[in-house]
Amino acid sequence: MFSSSGRRIDRVTVLFLSLVAVGFIVATFDVRSSGDGVAEVLREGTQSIFTPLQEGVDFVTRPVIGFVDGVSNLAGLRDENERLADRVRELEGQVQATEALEEQVIQLEAILGLAVPDELATVAARILSSGPSAFDNVRYIDKGSDDGIVAGQAVVDEDGLVGRVDLVSAGAARIRLITDPVVSVGVRVLSTNETGIVTGRGDGPLRLEMFRAKEAVYEDDRVVTDGSRFPPGIAVGTIRRTAAAEVGFVLRTDVDPAVRLSQIDFVSVVVGWSPIDAELQDDEDSLSTVGGG
Repeated sequence: MFSSSGRRIDRVTVLFLSLVAVGFIVATFDVRSSGDGVAEVLREGTQSIFTPLQEGVDFVTRPVIGFVDGVSNLAGLRDENERLADRVRELEGQVQATEALEEQVIQLEAILGLAVPDELATVAARILSSGPSAFDNVRYIDKGSDDGIVAGQAVVDEDGLVGRVDLVSAGAARIRLITDPVVSVGVRVLSTNETGIVTGRGDGPLRLEMFRAKEAVYEDDRVVTDGSRFPPGIAVGTIRRTAAAEVGFVLRTDVDPAVRLSQIDFVSVVVGWSPIDAELQDDEDSLSTVGGG
């Protein structure tokens, strides 16, 4: 059985090789002749034999070639997609950096454009860091005594009172925030024009106490500095809870700070107003009151 199959394969091989040789001879004659005669006939006959074979080979190999080309193109597209994705990520990072810079510019413009009395000078400063603990109500700034900053000066941003300068060196200073329990601020409720004291309570709302209140205060009433220890008219916060005034009792309620203290990056120190000036003004008011009595 195997010998018969082998002989059949040998015959096919011999036939194929013979046809190839004939084709080669015909091609040689075709080149040397003008295309007429026996060479032309043999060439046409050979083409008629080989054309179906060539078409069959093309039919088989064309999908393979197409698949190989497709795989090559797919690899190229994958590389291009990765390159484009990297570029998109790079551009997104640039956009985020630009947005952060724009936000800082807006904050600086707001700080530099604060509405403070003309006679009061201010120094813009950047927040360097907070205290060693998340519960510390202090911040450090990049300006100090070389810039005219002294302890006790008011620190503000575009929304209102941030705190007061606590410690000062030549090129830096520490701010104690109004949320610190050691900081007390003399305030005025705009709706009633009555005064009181706001004190920090750490991580929470401020505490307002009014010792001679005659009128109630209501939720969202605005509270500003009264000018006793800080420049007058700086926003401190808004009343959180309505509270009634009662004769012989201290009016107490909570105040939400005007400034979002966890989000400050830039501040302005009011260098044209010092605690000494405020104390002298208080003494003059006291003397005038006594003299008038």
